[in-house]
Amino acid sequence: MMNHFRLSNIQQSSVLIQQWMDRIEKVVIGRREAIEHLIIAMLSGGHVMIEDVPGVGKTLLAKTLSQSIDCDFTRIQCNPDLMPSDLTGITIYNQKSGEFEFRHGPLQSNLVLVDELNRTSPRTQSALLEAMEERAVTVDGVSHALPRPFMVVATQNPADYEGTYPLPEAQLDRFMLKIELGYPKHADEMTMLQHRAEKYSARKIKPALFKEEVLKLKKEAFQVHVDETIYKYIVDLAHATRNHPEVKLGISPRGSFALMRASQARALVKGRSYCLPEDVQHMCSFVFPHRLLCFGGTADHVNNATKQVMDHILKSVHIPALKYVR
Repeated sequence: MMNHFRLSNIQQSSVLIQQWMDRIEKVVIGRREAIEHLIIAMLSGGHVMIEDVPGVGKTLLAKTLSQSIDCDFTRIQCNPDLMPSDLTGITIYNQKSGEFEFRHGPLQSNLVLVDELNRTSPRTQSALLEAMEERAVTVDGVSHALPRPFMVVATQNPADYEGTYPLPEAQLDRFMLKIELGYPKHADEMTMLQHRAEKYSARKIKPALFKEEVLKLKKEAFQVHVDETIYKYIVDLAHATRNHPEVKLGISPRGSFALMRASQARALVKGRSYCLPEDVQHMCSFVFPHRLLCFGGTADHVNNATKQVMDHILKSVHIPALKYVR
């Protein structure tokens, strides 16, 4: 059993995270689960893809998350003319000093919102790969580290919209979570209209955390205990995707690792220093589907067939019972 002091720290962190979510929800009405998922991704060092129709609050959610932290924020509006150097930065010659200087691009921020990612070319999309995976950008053969914490929140319209470029599997695999917002509930939309009439949604909320506090919470999330039975459960789920007759491309080890990290962060959000099978089950529905490629489907669009396969796997794989909690 863990000592009382450790339990107290976990509970304090959970309360702090709940207050953080409350601060965001004052502006982003009725999106508690989506807010929680973005925070889980940030605490587990991951990136998030938000896919939904225009006008449901994708950009507002990302912007409000950035305003809730005392950090650097950049928004990149994607279009077919966007070049890789527009993201990474460029090296220019300074005539006064006689030396080449690196001018930082918009990726040199703690939180980067990439709006409508699938409206820019594959060449520019690929410029994000190194930044998302290595936390660095390479310009003219020189690597430049990105700040910590670093997180990309990308939005995209559904794949069947005109003027979009499907994201390749390698790009999608870099996103820890893929979420959808959907249309708001009736009561929530009423509140949105009232707040918009009062110009409440345009206010900048005060930061709930400093960057140092976010990094401390990230470290605490990494220290959440994962029992051996949880490891086995995650691997069993991944192998089930690889052996499913309707799946062409199953979950890679990167996907298994992402599920473990997301489950650890969720446990911390819920006030626990240990993972439960329910953490894995819940996060699996947001970590795995966009990484699956089913026969007759496309990698960049999670269709009903993919969701049915994922539901079948979650029901068919044995849920472990923890023998003890440390």
